[in-house]
Amino acid sequence: MVLAAAGSLTACSSGSSGGSGSATTTIVPVTPPREDAVSKPVITGPVTGGNGKPVLGPGGFDLASVGYTEEEFFQSGTANSYTSAVPLGSDGVWNMTTAATAPYTTRIVVRRPTDPSKFNGTVLVEWLNVSGGLDAGPDWTYTHVELIRSGYTWVGVSAQSVGIVGGGNALGAALALKNADAVRYASLAHPGDDFSYDMFSQTGAAVWFQNDAVLGGLEPERVVAVGESQSAFRLTSYVDGIAPLVDIYDGYLIHSRGAVGARFAEGLVPADPTFIRSDLNVPVLNFSTETDLVGRGLGYERARQPDTDLFRGWEVAGTAHADAYNLGIGDSDNGDGAGDAALFQAMLTPSAEVYGGIISCASPINTGPHTYVLRSAVVALNDWIRTGVAPSTRPRIDVSSPTSLALASNGQVLGGIRTPQVDVPVAVLSGLGQTGNNFCGLFGTTAPMAVETYMPQGRQPFIDSWLSSLDEAVTFGAILPADAERLRSVVQNANLGAAGERKVPM
Repeated sequence: MVLAAAGSLTACSSGSSGGSGSATTTIVPVTPPREDAVSKPVITGPVTGGNGKPVLGPGGFDLASVGYTEEEFFQSGTANSYTSAVPLGSDGVWNMTTAATAPYTTRIVVRRPTDPSKFNGTVLVEWLNVSGGLDAGPDWTYTHVELIRSGYTWVGVSAQSVGIVGGGNALGAALALKNADAVRYASLAHPGDDFSYDMFSQTGAAVWFQNDAVLGGLEPERVVAVGESQSAFRLTSYVDGIAPLVDIYDGYLIHSRGAVGARFAEGLVPADPTFIRSDLNVPVLNFSTETDLVGRGLGYERARQPDTDLFRGWEVAGTAHADAYNLGIGDSDNGDGAGDAALFQAMLTPSAEVYGGIISCASPINTGPHTYVLRSAVVALNDWIRTGVAPSTRPRIDVSSPTSLALASNGQVLGGIRTPQVDVPVAVLSGLGQTGNNFCGLFGTTAPMAVETYMPQGRQPFIDSWLSSLDEAVTFGAILPADAERLRSVVQNANLGAAGERKVPM
C-alpha cells in the first residue's frame, strides 16, 4: 500500500506454469529457527503513555468487539547492515556479508486473539509500508477479516525510518510516530534503512523466542513474512539476500512488488529485473495486480518467473495496486457483511475521491476483488507451509507489451485469476488508466456499465450468472467459502437498478 489515512520445508508440486494440479509430498515439519540465528532484541512493553494508544494508520473498528486485542512493544538491539563484494545479479543468488552495526529502538504492534484457544498457530509479520510518509499496514487492512475469523496473530514492524521520524511523503508526515505522539515515542531511534533487514529478522526471532512477552504466551507454529508495495521491494531483497543467512521465516507473501528489489548498504542496488532465487527452502507466494505488472515505476512483468516447487505467482484480473477497499472501506470492515455490501455498491457507484477528498483522482478508483483473492492467498500459503502441498499453478494475466495488457472487447483484462466481479461485471475494473495527484496512478479505475448492458435479461438471470461464477471462483481457490457466503447475500440484495436506468459515478 502506498497510503493510509492521509524452519525448513521441502514441497513438490506441478512445478510448471500452465498446470492446474498439485502433487503431494513428504512433509517436513516446520521447526523453529536456531536461537543464535540473529541477535535477540530487548522487548519492552506493552507500551503506555503519550496519547494512550498506538499510532498506526486509520482508526478502524474496535478489535475487542471481534475477540482480538492490540498491544504495542518497543524492540531494541544492535542491527547489522549488509553488502556484497560483487554486483547483485538478476538470479537473486546473492552472498551477502555484514557491513556495519548500529544500535536501534523501534516499535512493533501485535494484534492477536484474546482467547488463546482461538489462535491457529500462525503469526504474520508485516513490514509496515511507509510510502505515504507514515506507517501503514495494508496487508492487515486487506486480509484482517480472514485473519480474525481464522485466529491468526498479526505483528506490524516499523522497519523503516520514515515511519518513525518522517521525511517521506508530506501527505502523511503528521502521522510519523515522533510527530504524532512525541511523548510516547521519544525513545525510538532508527539508524537508517540499511539496517532495516536485520531489524526485521530480529522481530521474527522475538516472535519465536520471546513469545511470552510479544504474544501474551501464545506459542507460534509458523511465522510468515508479508509486505506490500515498497515493503514488497524490501522483502524481495530480504528473500534473496538475508533469508538464506538467518532462516527465521517459514514463508513469504510478497504483495505488489515491482521489477527490482530494494537497495542495501553502500548504495548496492539489485539488478533489473530481480528474480526470486531458485534455491529456497521455504515457500514464496508472489501476488500481483494489473498495476504491478505494467504500471509506471513497477513493471513486474520483467521479473515474472515460472512456478517451481517453492514459488507461486498469482496475478489477479480486475485489480489495482491500491483500491477502494484498502483506501477506506476496509478500515471499518468488522466482518459482519457491511464491508462486502459497501464494496459491491462501490462498483455500481464508484468515487474518484480517497478519504473524503484527501486525494482526488481524475476517474473513479478501482473497486475490484483484490481483498478476497489476497485473503485466499494467505490461506493457500499457510496451508502450503503447514502441509507441504503447494497450491495449484494459476493462470497469468495476458500482457501485450511491457506497458500494456491484453483486453477483451468490454475492456476487461484477459487471463489471470478470475472472479465474478470481472467475469459477470457491473463495471469495467482496471489497474491502469488513472490520472490525478499524489498516488492516483496506482489506484486503477472503475467504469460503471449501463444496467441494460450487465442485466440485458433482467435481475434474476444476472444474479444466477453471478452466483455461478462465484461458485467457480470458490472451487478454483480464488475466493474463500466464508467470503462467498457473504457475497451471495450481497448480490441477492443489491440495488442493481432496473431496465432503462444507468448507474453513474457519484
